Amino acid sequence: MNRAEAIIDLGALEENVRRILSSTKASGLAVVKADAYGHGLVPVAKRALKAGASWLGTALLEEALTLRSEGVSAPIIAWLTPINDDFESAIQSDVDLAIPSISHLEKVLIATEKAGKRARVHLEVDTGMSRGGALKEWRALCEKANESVRAKKIEVIGIWSHFARADEPGHSFNDEQLNNFRQRVAQARTLGISPTILHLSNSAATLTNSDSHFDLVRLGISMYGLSPDVEKMGDSKKLDLKPVMSLRSQVHLVKEVPAGSQVGYGGTALTINDTKLAVIPMGYADGVPRNANSTAGVLIGNQKAPIIGRVSMDQFVVDLGNDSIARAGDWAYLVGSEGADGYTADAWAKACGTINYEIVTRIGARVPRVFIN
Repeated sequence: MNRAEAIIDLGALEENVRRILSSTKASGLAVVKADAYGHGLVPVAKRALKAGASWLGTALLEEALTLRSEGVSAPIIAWLTPINDDFESAIQSDVDLAIPSISHLEKVLIATEKAGKRARVHLEVDTGMSRGGALKEWRALCEKANESVRAKKIEVIGIWSHFARADEPGHSFNDEQLNNFRQRVAQARTLGISPTILHLSNSAATLTNSDSHFDLVRLGISMYGLSPDVEKMGDSKKLDLKPVMSLRSQVHLVKEVPAGSQVGYGGTALTINDTKLAVIPMGYADGVPRNANSTAGVLIGNQKAPIIGRVSMDQFVVDLGNDSIARAGDWAYLVGSEGADGYTADAWAKACGTINYEIVTRIGARVPRVFIN
């Protein structure tokens, strides 16, 4: 039996994909970067395709090549490829590449000569986020791309960009970026670029802004049943999404301690009353944030037990209360539960001053993923 495990409900993932795509005319791209947000790259990718996604998206080229090695034949785009990446392997494996600069395009063109075939590319334009994509050199990039198309070295499959504030529905900057995107696409067309796919929408825009859907919507955090922003968009339940990951660990030890006992490194917490404590054998080496406070905890036998003291590398302590009947070997649910309402990724994020994305993606490789449904 595993010390700890992340249970991945592929049935819930499939429901989320189907539910989101039912509300748009656009095709769906399942974002499976970062080991599918910590949920398991290959099983998630295959199930998302079964659920109706027609594309896959990764940040890193090695993620895309892993999918190809596992027999995934659907279109894949990798969008965070350093300028000296293995573009030849990408081209040979029919992995689409995001092109954010002329320098990147020039490196890809060299790789096409070695690969002996055309590269499939998506020109990335900066519409206001000031992160990825071409800005001042957009026109020159389009001109170079058109020249390369005519030379039969590349195919421009798409033009794309990324929202900075789509998780703030109604913010004026979203309209500004949308208008910028349309203008840059129009400019590219006048320069001879004829993309077959335009894509701009992330999860938040897909859920709230149909004007931004274009040909393809990118399903990221929403596919995993989590809200892009709990404060501004509501939680999973409000968005009709089912969290896909549950996280649990076996209780290592239960012990009685008197009132006034110091707990953990630095004695940062004291027991107020005589109580029972449980040691949970997971820590920051497993991805449990060290700065988690007592608003996070575990569910044991349908009873919540808050964290007390600091999270250690391999373990943390929770306060069971003096009347608890919990025992060593019981399952303690950090996220999700069997039946009762337990702690959520959102609750852990709030306890750590972060976002739910970080909670699920940081769960370490030494926590096995167990796939159900």
